[in-house]
Amino acid sequence: MDPDGEIVARAHLAPDDLDQVVAVLEAMGAWSRLERELSAKAREYMRLGDTDMRALRYLIAAQRQGIIATPGMIAAHLRISPAATTKLTDRLETGGHIRRLPHPGDRRRIAIEVTETTSASARASVGRSHARRFDAIASLAPEDRAAVLRFFDALTQAAEGIEPGLAEG
Repeated sequence: MDPDGEIVARAHLAPDDLDQVVAVLEAMGAWSRLERELSAKAREYMRLGDTDMRALRYLIAAQRQGIIATPGMIAAHLRISPAATTKLTDRLETGGHIRRLPHPGDRRRIAIEVTETTSASARASVGRSHARRFDAIASLAPEDRAAVLRFFDALTQAAEGIEPGLAEG
């Protein structure tokens, strides 16, 4: 952890404060590793790749909000080309995860919706994990939730100042 203090300014921290900062960083690392592991298990459970899972999460959220999703919306959300979107929707349709339907407001367009079977699988794998996170956050006192929010806001602002490609390390 930058023992010579070349990158991280920490001379102003008391030893106990420095230990606590390091403990938070280590906890963030542990959570990050666990989150990747949980995500991989969910993909494995549903037999899908990362982009496919991201597309399904987007489609499920759109359906919950009453938004009629289109291939163009998927492409924009995932930042992939129309050709890649066609391949993705072909894979998802072949796997029984989505249905392509005529768009109710524009017959020239296609609407995409998640099948009930895939929605149920997502609830069984990802949904339970989200519910446990919700419960963990809800169990905090209001002032602790406010501190967590301030922390994530500060972390986001700090990350926004990092050059692209250097955010991971």
